[in-house]
Amino acid sequence: MTMSYLWVAMLVLALFCGGLSGAGDLGGAALAGAGRAVELALGIAGSLCLWSGFGVLLDRSGLRAGLGRLLAPVLGRLFPTARRDPETLGALSANLTANLLGLGSAATPPGIAAVRRMKALARSEGATDEMCRLVVLNTASVQLLPTTVAALRGSLGAASPFDILPAVWLSSGLSVLAGLGASALLRRFWKKK
Repeated sequence: MTMSYLWVAMLVLALFCGGLSGAGDLGGAALAGAGRAVELALGIAGSLCLWSGFGVLLDRSGLRAGLGRLLAPVLGRLFPTARRDPETLGALSANLTANLLGLGSAATPPGIAAVRRMKALARSEGATDEMCRLVVLNTASVQLLPTTVAALRGSLGAASPFDILPAVWLSSGLSVLAGLGASALLRRFWKKK
């Protein structure tokens, strides 16, 4: 509810400031921005459909399950309680696989399923350490193939949309390490209280 008030306040403030600078400029900028937003959405829609379809093919061919088995030792160490439940481990591996492929929107449903299963297994109030760790991993979004960013770059005219791979690998790896480190540090801090 608080966010609703915040968004309304920002909208009213933006309209007020736009009115002070000239209503004609505000209307023209709003229409131009809306047009560019539609062009951008149409530009990346094809690529997003392609990679989302690729994710479905991974599921149907069993390759995602194979990747899940490959990731099981790592996921088992990060999520020791979840490792005991095959359904939770499957949702975790599907979530991580979608993130590795840069399909953040495709990672959301299995991530939610994993958190629901973790909550059912925990039978306690509030978020568990493993739930927080999953949120950290999803926020850091380690990516091997940044498909959404590449689609965005391609739609804006980049000659080589995937030339950012080394920077993406470095930054996503560092963000995951920093997030997991902060999670471990905060867990120890809160357990002392």
